[in-house]
Amino acid sequence: MVKAVVGANWGDEGKGKITDMLAKKADIIVRFQGGANAGHTIVNDYGKFALHTLPSGVFYGHTTSMIGNGVALDVPVLFREIQSIVDRGVPKPKLLVSDRAQMVMSYHKNFDAYEEERLGGKSFGSTKSGIAPFYSDKYAKIGFQVSELFDDELLKEKVVRIAKQKNVLLEHLYHKPLISPDELYGELMEYKEMVAPYVCDTALYLHNALKEGKEILLEGQLGSLKDPDHGIYPMVTSSSTLAAYGAIGAGIPPYEIKQIITVCKAYSSAVGAGAFVSEIFGDEADELRNRGGDGGEFGATTGRPRRVGWFDCVASKYGLRMQGTTDVAFTVLDVLGYLDEIPVCVGYEVDGEVTTEFPTTHLLDKAKPVIKKLAGWKCDIRGIKNYDELPENCRKYIEFVEEQLGYPITMVSNGPGRDDIIYRN
Repeated sequence: MVKAVVGANWGDEGKGKITDMLAKKADIIVRFQGGANAGHTIVNDYGKFALHTLPSGVFYGHTTSMIGNGVALDVPVLFREIQSIVDRGVPKPKLLVSDRAQMVMSYHKNFDAYEEERLGGKSFGSTKSGIAPFYSDKYAKIGFQVSELFDDELLKEKVVRIAKQKNVLLEHLYHKPLISPDELYGELMEYKEMVAPYVCDTALYLHNALKEGKEILLEGQLGSLKDPDHGIYPMVTSSSTLAAYGAIGAGIPPYEIKQIITVCKAYSSAVGAGAFVSEIFGDEADELRNRGGDGGEFGATTGRPRRVGWFDCVASKYGLRMQGTTDVAFTVLDVLGYLDEIPVCVGYEVDGEVTTEFPTTHLLDKAKPVIKKLAGWKCDIRGIKNYDELPENCRKYIEFVEEQLGYPITMVSNGPGRDDIIYRN
């Protein structure tokens, strides 16, 4: 059986924790898209970790961690990450890397930084991890696929061709140092040495695993609103964040995905630029940001402060619909225990009319939140294991949100740890 764990909103919803939790019963965990530009924070028996490339189920000895063909593979980052968890007592993971995955090159990161510099005040808020240049090259058919590392004749011809093409931009648009074909070949040989023991036909591996009845978990990065087709374009990421893409990015039939667990925060947060209708500012935002997440709402990759806001029913309902959600995991609910009243965005006012449907980006820029306030519960709910033991106002908040969304909230996270979870039937 295949399950997918994906995000409903802008990312940062707590997918890492939910994946880590569900991985206990999984055999294979697959990262199917994105790169090292976002992180999943996990708290478990080994400590607190921020993963960027490794799947969040890597902490179990019985699991196989897989980098799917849809991932932007930053080879040095992956292997530094493996070493960083092993150094902290985590058993070395069983890792498989798709022979069809493509690699983030050092020049992708350079181009990312150069373009943000060129755009100045109109930049995208990139993490400068090379993701947009990487995917641009992938779809322009000038990327380097892992399988190509093992064809030396092809590689020696290709590095010359790619360097020549990139150097036109470096010289005439960015006025930056040029790429040497020899240095580029050397970089690829370093990657080959690191990745060679782990490369396999992962799609075939998953095909056989499905025939054997294995439990497979797909882990997505970011959330619905960062999808390049269905998100807040152009302030989106460069690969599809939807569960449907899990079939493509892992190399499995779409009908094999039986359960889609979409993770939704009990309030909103986002890293990077783009429309965020329920965003709050000033002291109100600072307090929520400092209380939020596990140790505050700061990016796991960048460390920069996340933008925060109240729960957005409009954006979340849309995000859940686009994911094809079967189950909602509602996270960081414990954070809201300090509030007397909890504002919730239940609609958008656009040009004088109220809508509960998520509009396209140019209309989002005009949208104002329609707020409803619910009574707070004013206590700490960490440690509670049964839904009926939650304070009445806390249950009312969950049930109000569930009604607005139209999708079942089957898991409620009330703390950062693996076991801080309440299941609802």
